[in-house]
Amino acid sequence: MKTFPRTTVGGISLPRLLIGTNWFLGWSHRTAACDAAIRERFAGPEDLYPVIETFLGAGVDAVMAPISATPIMSEAIDYAEQRSGRKIYRIDTPGINVDDTAEGRREAREAIRRSRETGSDLCLIHHASAEQLVNKNLRAIPRLPDYLEMIREEGMVPGLSAHMPELVLYSDDNGYDVETYIQIYNCMGFLMQVEVENVARIIWNAKHPVMTIKPMAAGRCTPYVGLNFSWSTIRSCDMVTVGTSSPTEAAEDIEISLAALEHRFPDLEARSSPFRQAVLGDKTNDNN
Repeated sequence: MKTFPRTTVGGISLPRLLIGTNWFLGWSHRTAACDAAIRERFAGPEDLYPVIETFLGAGVDAVMAPISATPIMSEAIDYAEQRSGRKIYRIDTPGINVDDTAEGRREAREAIRRSRETGSDLCLIHHASAEQLVNKNLRAIPRLPDYLEMIREEGMVPGLSAHMPELVLYSDDNGYDVETYIQIYNCMGFLMQVEVENVARIIWNAKHPVMTIKPMAAGRCTPYVGLNFSWSTIRSCDMVTVGTSSPTEAAEDIEISLAALEHRFPDLEARSSPFRQAVLGDKTNDNN
């Protein structure tokens, strides 16, 4: 398998494809039954390894998750590093207490310290916390620098999970010490707060690399459609985060992504059907 292209975030070399974790941790964005099925499938750290191993085979060695808040994810990364003998970069998205009190700041520092203690390389404040600080009237994020400084003090690269597009705009406008952003971005506009075109413009104008998430809208479009859209509409410094539930799904997403970047048709087996139309034939990548 080819090695995936890389980019640089805060001095750290990362693959442009990142391992997402909703399909490990039981956040399907579909149904409670689907969430439960995911958790049953990935009940222990060793259950995640075959999927992570497939990504590692393509040089995809970075995981995005609320690592410090989900022990199974931290343990799974430790297990994968031990089995593979490879370092896996950890992109943690902790929720923190942003109350403007001594107790709130103490709890925030403790959460950020836990992020470092679980081996995180990058610490991106979760959008549920960061969005509480946004002041649209001021076009600013008051007190955000306090938490970014805490992340730096713990030796991690700071960033923001920015479901709310204003987080990217205001961070750039005010020169906050942010090295990267997480931004929802997909062809269907799923969970996006403004139109796809406007988010695309924000990504293209961002001063730092952007980690896009939910490229397949949580299963609402096919990998071929979702991944080709993402790769063709972001910059060469930006990343796409994909979550998969099996090694074969991971391999398919890697191949679709590489093909998109190389401007070729992916080498994929056709989807099965009891009475497949003759026009599809047995070959799926015949360009004639």
